[in-house]
Amino acid sequence: MSADILLSVRNLTVRFGGLVAVRDLSFDVRRGAIHALIGPNGAGKSTTFNCISRFYNPSSGSIFFEGQDITRRKGSQMAELGIARTFQNLELFNELSVLENVILGTYARSARRWSDLLRRPQAPVREFAEHLLERVGLVDFRHHAANGLDFGRQKMLELARALAVQPTLLLLDEPAAGLRNREIDKLDSILTELSSKDGVTVLLVEHVMQLVMAISERITVMSFGEQIAEGTPREVRSDPRVIEAYLGKGEQS
Repeated sequence: MSADILLSVRNLTVRFGGLVAVRDLSFDVRRGAIHALIGPNGAGKSTTFNCISRFYNPSSGSIFFEGQDITRRKGSQMAELGIARTFQNLELFNELSVLENVILGTYARSARRWSDLLRRPQAPVREFAEHLLERVGLVDFRHHAANGLDFGRQKMLELARALAVQPTLLLLDEPAAGLRNREIDKLDSILTELSSKDGVTVLLVEHVMQLVMAISERITVMSFGEQIAEGTPREVRSDPRVIEAYLGKGEQS
């Protein structure tokens, strides 16, 4: 496997009883790239994501990260390996403050009790958490309860908490869903900087084509559990199979 490839999914198949959710899927994610996984609802994108982040076990196939086979690794080991993710449905600690949510993210690789960590966070940890909040535009809200933020800011908080893991690979499950245009522009800027300046590799599942086409280096397209196309945004946008299955004629321009 090339050293340029950070994540490699090989012949992934996932069955739920008699339903085949993902069938013989293979794709590679280049180190430092932004790679999108798109397709209509029910295409198998989230199932694929859940296999990569080890929430699901595939029926067959393999997943390699940094050249290691992680197909049967525990989900609790992903942060230790350098993999962080966000979710379609927000998974925040709602009663904790914005800052406390991010502090917990910095300790995702630690076995220490979270209650102890929050009671006396080390100064460098607190400073790093505040740096991440500044980066996503939330530093002025650091003492607010997470459930007191509006939806767009909660999305940014979940991103900051994932970044607190200091991931090599960041998995984003529909990060732009429900965001307004200016918030999508902010997300575009953050993810582009993460890739170009920090070298973080991003794999995202997303339906907001405005974001996908603007930031992705490569796009894998799924339909009914199978890969139907892969290429640059320009190549995918003009692929007849993609247009028919997902994008529609309005996305060709």
